Amino acid sequence: MVSIVLPRLISFEGAPRRAASVAERNVAALKSAYWVVLISGFFEPLLYLLSIGVGVGELVGDLTLPAGTVVSYAAFVAPAMLAASAMSGALAETTFNFFGKMKYMKLYDGILATPVQPFEIALGELGWAMLRGSLYSAAFLAVMVGLDLTSGIRALIAFPAAVLVGFAFGALGMALSTFMRSWQDFDLMGSAQFALFLFSGTFVPAEAYPAVLRWVVEVTPLYRAVHLVRGITVEGGGWGELLDVVYLLALTALGLVVAGRRMGRLLCK
Repeated sequence: MVSIVLPRLISFEGAPRRAASVAERNVAALKSAYWVVLISGFFEPLLYLLSIGVGVGELVGDLTLPAGTVVSYAAFVAPAMLAASAMSGALAETTFNFFGKMKYMKLYDGILATPVQPFEIALGELGWAMLRGSLYSAAFLAVMVGLDLTSGIRALIAFPAAVLVGFAFGALGMALSTFMRSWQDFDLMGSAQFALFLFSGTFVPAEAYPAVLRWVVEVTPLYRAVHLVRGITVEGGGWGELLDVVYLLALTALGLVVAGRRMGRLLCK
């Protein structure tokens, strides 16, 4: 049914249509067991929120943000969990799954026999990854509203921001995957992802770090994502988040360009 309806919904032609066909192929190939994997990815940030944000938050108390806003520790942690959830959902599709399709399944070799180009494959895979990331983001925002950690209006505004976060990390993950030689190389990526999760203003304000370390933290992509989502859900947003948007858009564009070129070199030898 999905494979019949989706082409009707996507009526544009050219490169966008070919990229959408890649995402359509992934939808058509879904297995029932895969939905268990999708659902399980939502619970990790939720458990962090309930255990640290709510549980430890009872010991921490309220925090004062740089803008002067006083929030509960759970309200401080929740936007970071949302950004981390969008990151994890996008990276899961554009790293392990993408690498397996390219390196071992040789799926893209067959696709390149059609008019689809490497950059269009990258764009289609990123769009597919964002379906997963968007599901996580929407569900987590519903939890935040249910726990009174943000308002419904702010949650609606934060959803596109969370989607942008997913796009940025999806493009970054895809670009990095083209440099991987084997599954063991992903151990380094996993370590880097976990370090970002811990040290991106996730559980502690960046202002608590020493000056040099704070500068390092503030230039990382997850910090910019957390800063953007936190600014919207907690403080209502403002001009300060514009830098975060520009940063994430640039990261998305860079990742797509690198991934497209690297795929062209690897697959079109």
